[in-house]
Amino acid sequence: MGQRKVMSMLTAAVLALTAPFCSAPAASAAPPPPPAEFGSDWHDPVTAAPPVPRPAGAPTCDMTLAQAQFRDFTPYRGTYTPPEGCGDRWSTVVLRLDGRVKGRQYDRLGHLAIGGVEVFRTSTPQPSPDGITWSVETDITRYSDTLRRPQSVEMLIGNVVDDTHTGVIDVTVTLTFYAGTPAPAAGVPDRVIPLNTPSLTTPRNTERVLAEVYATGSGGGCEEYWYLTVPDTAPYTCKAAGGPHREVRIAVDGRLAGIAAPFPTVWTGGWSNPFLWYVIPGPRAFDVRPVLYDLTPFAALLNDGRPHRVEISVAGVPAGQTGWSAPTNVLVWQDEGSSVVTGALTRHQETAPTGSSVYAPGPEHRVDTSAAHRLTVSGHLDTSHGRVTTTVTRSVTGTSVHRWTDGETRDALTAAWRDDETVVRGGSTTRTHRTYTMDGETTLGAGERLRTVLALGDRADTLVLRDGERPRRTRLHATYAGDATYTTGVPRDQRHAVGTSSARHRLYGPGGCYDRSLTTVQGTLTEDRRRC
Repeated sequence: MGQRKVMSMLTAAVLALTAPFCSAPAASAAPPPPPAEFGSDWHDPVTAAPPVPRPAGAPTCDMTLAQAQFRDFTPYRGTYTPPEGCGDRWSTVVLRLDGRVKGRQYDRLGHLAIGGVEVFRTSTPQPSPDGITWSVETDITRYSDTLRRPQSVEMLIGNVVDDTHTGVIDVTVTLTFYAGTPAPAAGVPDRVIPLNTPSLTTPRNTERVLAEVYATGSGGGCEEYWYLTVPDTAPYTCKAAGGPHREVRIAVDGRLAGIAAPFPTVWTGGWSNPFLWYVIPGPRAFDVRPVLYDLTPFAALLNDGRPHRVEISVAGVPAGQTGWSAPTNVLVWQDEGSSVVTGALTRHQETAPTGSSVYAPGPEHRVDTSAAHRLTVSGHLDTSHGRVTTTVTRSVTGTSVHRWTDGETRDALTAAWRDDETVVRGGSTTRTHRTYTMDGETTLGAGERLRTVLALGDRADTLVLRDGERPRRTRLHATYAGDATYTTGVPRDQRHAVGTSSARHRLYGPGGCYDRSLTTVQGTLTEDRRRC
């Protein structure tokens, strides 16, 4: 890292808990043996994540939403018109991006908005000289309110094309609508309000409010790999006065309303080594999921018909430093039986954030970081179906150990972040435990051979308890592991790169299970195994 670091150069929904999971049987033909080292081509990017569940037998409507070639920072602009023949209620809406690029190009961050509502955030793979294609799909059923009316469309994947960076990013985005009524578990709101300014006015009969924040550290600076920053006293390339801990916060009228741990996304040039990611990206890299906050305890305050100030911040970012973007949508459910819903915010209890980032000098420099924060908010609403009290408790913790040598020829991090949330509403309790892990090391050895070994984890365990019903539990466990080595400072054909990578995505819930594993060697997919 330091001057020799080749970090990535990005410039810039809600999972249905009861959806059925299924997969096609794995192909029986054995893949060809992998080459001795990376060549001019490799397998197209693939992830182990499951496809979007689709309703069986439902009528469909398909449409092209955007089609563009990104060469610079000029956004694609178009229009959206609701599809004919599928009504204005859909059980599922699937967005799919199909992309292709060839030559040489860095990873780039992209977004797509319909009517000002950000519905998709993504990053791109880095291409082979011969070219690659890839696809991403995501469920956007929760934006049905936006999709019922003609809207503007804007998409941007900021890119640079010149004599060196030759890759033009060519993408097509389509929507598929499945007619019908969404299942209750899909959680489709009545209104979707983009928070394009800090001012928010909600309908006066609001009875549930969620905010989703597409928080991403990016832009090519140190916040792109915020988890590696160190206090100002330590001799390291990337510094932050308080160390590496970050926390995404949302405030209503200046009062803290929600806290969350950001997911430590690693883009496809991250950790100094693009050969880690040429086939299998890190978790969430192609489908950036938003942070979700339940703001229902504040609904009574928001229901007064006046605008309120809603602000997003990332704690831990050095003052005046850019590098984070946080597009936000507010999802609103309304009480059909009331024109005005009243109530009160009854409890707001916050522990003071704790944290330390301690530097220890030596032949191997070391920074130990720990942090914790807890927030509980509660409020009631007098709805047409009675008084409903909502209590949200969320706690965020993070620990990391960062070790490096002079010159940063060895650079290692072991880190874990926990984000635990309990929402009690009426006779329902939902407990979600999220854990993100990172364990990696980059070394620069003899002959300028750079090696990166990295493991990533994304876990979530959700338990739903309702009066008179059996408990429902959903477990997600996504992992990535890679080991790649190449010669730095030489043309691509002299890098003699070798690398292995693997990923596994396991998802278990009331509707069944999904379990898929992928393995690559030198850019060749050697295993695609499906269990369940």
